[in-house]
Amino acid sequence: MSAPRLWSLIFPLVTLCLLPLPVAFAAPSATPSTTPFNVVGATIAQTQQAILSGRTTCRAVVEAYLARIRAYDQTVPTIPGQALEPDQQFPLNSIVTVNPHALYEADACDRAVRRTHTLPPLGGIAVLVKDNYDTAGLQTTGGSLAMKGFVPTTDATMVARLRAAGAIVLAKTNMAEWAFSPYLTASSIAGITRNPYDLSRVPAGSSGGTAAAVAASLGQSGLGTDTGNSIRGPSSHNDLVGIRPTIGLTSRSGIVPLFAHNDVGGPMTRTVTDAARLLTVLAGPDPTDPDLAAAAAAYPHPWGVDYTRALKRHALRGARIGVFRQYFATPRTDPEVRAVMERALATLRAEGATLVDPFTLPDYDTLVPTLWCGDFAGDLDHYLDLHPNAPYHSLRQIVDSGLYLPYITEEIKGSIAPPAKDDRRSPCPDVYHDPAKIRFRNALLQAMDANHLDAIVYPTWSDPPRKVGDMTSPAGDNSQVLSPQTGFPALTVPMGFTHGNLPAGMTLLARPFREDLLLGYAFDFEQTTLARHAPPLFPALPASH
Repeated sequence: MSAPRLWSLIFPLVTLCLLPLPVAFAAPSATPSTTPFNVVGATIAQTQQAILSGRTTCRAVVEAYLARIRAYDQTVPTIPGQALEPDQQFPLNSIVTVNPHALYEADACDRAVRRTHTLPPLGGIAVLVKDNYDTAGLQTTGGSLAMKGFVPTTDATMVARLRAAGAIVLAKTNMAEWAFSPYLTASSIAGITRNPYDLSRVPAGSSGGTAAAVAASLGQSGLGTDTGNSIRGPSSHNDLVGIRPTIGLTSRSGIVPLFAHNDVGGPMTRTVTDAARLLTVLAGPDPTDPDLAAAAAAYPHPWGVDYTRALKRHALRGARIGVFRQYFATPRTDPEVRAVMERALATLRAEGATLVDPFTLPDYDTLVPTLWCGDFAGDLDHYLDLHPNAPYHSLRQIVDSGLYLPYITEEIKGSIAPPAKDDRRSPCPDVYHDPAKIRFRNALLQAMDANHLDAIVYPTWSDPPRKVGDMTSPAGDNSQVLSPQTGFPALTVPMGFTHGNLPAGMTLLARPFREDLLLGYAFDFEQTTLARHAPPLFPALPASH
C-alpha cells in the first residue's frame, strides 16, 4: 500500500485522539507555594539553586510545569499579534498521562529540604518519561490502545534510578506506536505529536513526545529509547541534546521492547550539562539485563562515572575527529543542512580539533545489508510474560484486537507472519555476539585506529523535519547504522537552524563507553555556538497561571 494511502487511513482515527483529554492533577496542598518559578529553559542547576535558596519550592516547580501542560499541550498555542497558519493550528499533544501523585511527591521533596537543607542529585527535578518505560502505579502503553489501563507494579530500572536520585516522574509522553517509526510520533493511545518549532511538522519518532515536551519546557528533562534513531532523531528535530549510550551502559529492564538487542534508553535534555547529570544517575549495572554483562565482558569499564567532570570549556583541543561525509556530501542532502554542518565543522576546527576530512569506512556498503536482526513478536511476548496483569499476553492477540493505527499494519502483521528465507528474525544475538555486527564493529574500529580518531561527526539528519502527513519527501535519517549496529555511543547536539526556524543537530560518535569524550566535545561546541533557542510558540506563562 502506498504511503499517501496509509496516511489517509490514519487521520480518521487520529483525529479522535487529538481531541483534548481530561487530565487528572493532584489536589492542591494546604500550604501555598512561593512565587511561580519560570521553568522555561531552566537547567537542573538553576532549578535546584532556586529551591535551596528559598526562592521557590519543589511544589512551585512542579506546579509551573503542570500549568504549562494544561495551557499548551492540549490547546492551540497563541502569541498576541501573531496568527498561525492553518496547518499549524493544532495542539502539541505530547503528554499521554500526568502523574497524579506529582504534587504529593513535590511536597515530600520540600519537607526533606526543610529538614536537611540539601537535595539529592535530581531532587526537585520533574522528568518526562517515554510511555514505553514501566512506571509503578502509572499507566504504560508503548503507544498502543491495546495496553490502555495497564499499570506496572514495578519501575523500569532506569526509572527506579531516577526516583532514587530524587527526580519526580511528572508525566508519560507520546511515542510512535510500539516505537515502529523513526519519522513520526503517532499512536493509537494519544494521536499525533507535533514539532514545537513548527506545528505543521513532525518531531521525528519514536521518542517525539519526550522531545517535543522537553523542548517546550513542559518538563525539565526526559527519557527516550533508541532502537535505530529514536533518541537522536527527535532530539535533533527539537533542538535538544540526546544521548544513545553504549549498549550495556544503561539497563533495558522494564522497557517495552522493539528489537531488544538493539534497544537502549537515554536522556533527552536542553543542555549538555543536564544530559551529563542524568546519564551519571542512569548508568549502572543491573543483573536483570544480560546484555550489560556481555558489554562488560567485551569492553571492561568502570561504573560510578561522574560525567559532569568531562565538561571542559576547551575539550575539543587536540581531538581528532573523522568527518563522515558519506552521510551528507550528496545531492540528496538539503543545502541548508549542509551549510549549517559546514559551519559546525569550522567551529570544531576553531576550537582546536583536527578533522580527518573525509573519513571513510571501507566496505561500508557490503557490510551494512546483513546487520539488522529483530524479533518484535518474541521480544514483546517475553515482556508480556513478565507482566501477567497486562490486557493482552501476546503480539498475536494484540494484532487480532485491531487496536492499532493503520500505518503500522505492515510491520505489526509482518512480525507474526512466518519468516521469509532471508529474514534475520530469530535467534537474534546481542550486539557483542552477532557475527555480522562483530564484523562491522571491527571494521569501524580498525578504520578509526588507522586514522587515530577519537570520534566521528556527521549531521544527525540530512533534511529538515517533514510536514505532518508527508511520507514521501527525503527522510534524511543518518542514525540507523553506525551507532546501533556497533553498540557505540552517539550524541546529538544542536548546531543551528535551517529554513528559518527548523532545528538541526550534529552527531558525535565514539568508541564504547567513551560517553565522557562525547559530552566534553559537545559541551565545548555548545558553549561556543550557543545554538539552541527555545520555541517561540511556547513562552513563559503569565503570572496568573
